Amino acid sequence: MYEVGPDGISPAEALSQAVIEIERHVSSAGWDQPAQLFALVPTEELLAAEPQLAAQLDADDASKPLTPVAQGELPGGMDDEHLADALARIEWPDGVSGCAVAVERIVLPASVESGLADAESDAELARLAGSDPRRHEVRMVAAVLRDGDRFGAVRLRTHDEDGAVLTGVDLVPTLCQVLSLTFEPSTAGGPGSVLGGTSDNEEKLP
Repeated sequence: MYEVGPDGISPAEALSQAVIEIERHVSSAGWDQPAQLFALVPTEELLAAEPQLAAQLDADDASKPLTPVAQGELPGGMDDEHLADALARIEWPDGVSGCAVAVERIVLPASVESGLADAESDAELARLAGSDPRRHEVRMVAAVLRDGDRFGAVRLRTHDEDGAVLTGVDLVPTLCQVLSLTFEPSTAGGPGSVLGGTSDNEEKLP
């Protein structure tokens, strides 16, 4: 189990590094992407188990406490409720210390959201939200560690610069809460998700 990284890096610091790395990696592919899931694995343990990966990591990546492992895309157009259902079916192996998800959302002022309550379908709701001039398109990255640390990042499409990305422990609490459920014991016997699980799209960043 990952506890403290090299050179005295705390789990919270390691998590924030991983979130920033994931956010920039996802952002490099542009906007209008489906939700993406990542496992966070202790780099030292990953290289011990798969030494051939050392050739894929530069010195900076190899020195980071946590390595994000891409699990592939989740179904496109997934709203928060269905995202929670999908994540609830995930069970991580013991070697996974944390996980992260990157999603794009349309954010509206509270006064506008209240006016959408009469939408008769999800499609109509999406249409109304997407056409409102007061909307903000954002990309959110939320991450949690098995032991409880959380961190998030938010990028606005209208301020699409690395220096304008917002980060913080309490920035995306709902997504973090949903992710934390993937580390709770399940009685359903759901599938694993990484390092021998069900994904065919595992990929180590960068």
